[in-house]
Amino acid sequence: MMIYMRKRILELLRNSKGTPVSGEEISKELEVSRTAIWKHIQALKNEGYEIESVPKRGYILREVPDRLFPQEILSHLQTKWLGRNICYRDSVDSSNNLAKALANEGCENGLLVVAEEQGAGKGRLSRGWISPYAKGIWFSVVLKPPFLPQEASKCTLLAAVAVVKAINKIAGVHAAIKWPNDILLLGRKLVGILTEMNAEFGHINYVVIGTGINTNASPEDYPEEVRDLAVSVADAATEPFTRVQLLCDILKNMEDLYETAVQEGFGPVFDEWRSYSCTLGQEVKVIAPDMTYFGTAEDIDEEGLLIVRREDGSKEKVVAGDVSIRPAKAKGNEYA
Repeated sequence: MMIYMRKRILELLRNSKGTPVSGEEISKELEVSRTAIWKHIQALKNEGYEIESVPKRGYILREVPDRLFPQEILSHLQTKWLGRNICYRDSVDSSNNLAKALANEGCENGLLVVAEEQGAGKGRLSRGWISPYAKGIWFSVVLKPPFLPQEASKCTLLAAVAVVKAINKIAGVHAAIKWPNDILLLGRKLVGILTEMNAEFGHINYVVIGTGINTNASPEDYPEEVRDLAVSVADAATEPFTRVQLLCDILKNMEDLYETAVQEGFGPVFDEWRSYSCTLGQEVKVIAPDMTYFGTAEDIDEEGLLIVRREDGSKEKVVAGDVSIRPAKAKGNEYA
């Protein structure tokens, strides 16, 4: 209720376009007391909203803070169900950990967990993920899909498509997907996605998709050993963007793709994935626990596994959870 009230107050102030809106007008519109409106206004000011009080005339919204507040997200969100319930944290160890805890408590399908900062963000193959304060979008969604557990990993590729489409559209860049789910921009890593599942007896209880997007971090925000590997959306953006709008666009894409997968299967999703891939057709180095080999990434199969033609002509299907894929000439941890 509190989030709804603040969202509605902000909508009224935005719609006034700089004209003062009186507390009496707001109280009548929202059917609450003027005292309640005053308290909500003070709370919004404390959150960083610049709201001017004009004597005998009302309130004017002058500036909105660059924060992923629920009321801001809900004001821009175009989804039907995904992200309509929001758990916001200023700081969290891992949005995935919190999302899993809430899922275990029985949260609704489509819950969004979003934080300004993560203290212990994690990526694929147990790698860490640096999440500096208010310089990225660190979020997780909880899904309760009707399909079988063996299809859960396909949600990772679905999420990658949702993210890259939104980034390219809103920021005017040309990011691409490195199989299975890393998103690269200017040849550097921009986004990491981690999918985790809870299932039993052929039934998925829930899937948590965690996503970390570097939006406006600078090299100084990262440890020296990874500064040359990371990039932010702002480094290449040709169009102005906000973190809130980018997140909302991603959620809309994700909902649309998810509903397509439920109704038609993952075939259409994989077709879109192929169109954004920077891995297919490339010479790659496959690093597995028991062997390393070179080959050409030819396609993904119906399960989302990468099909690699080895130098001897044989084909291998690569499972994402087991290996690292790098360009054939890459050294060290490049594109890890």
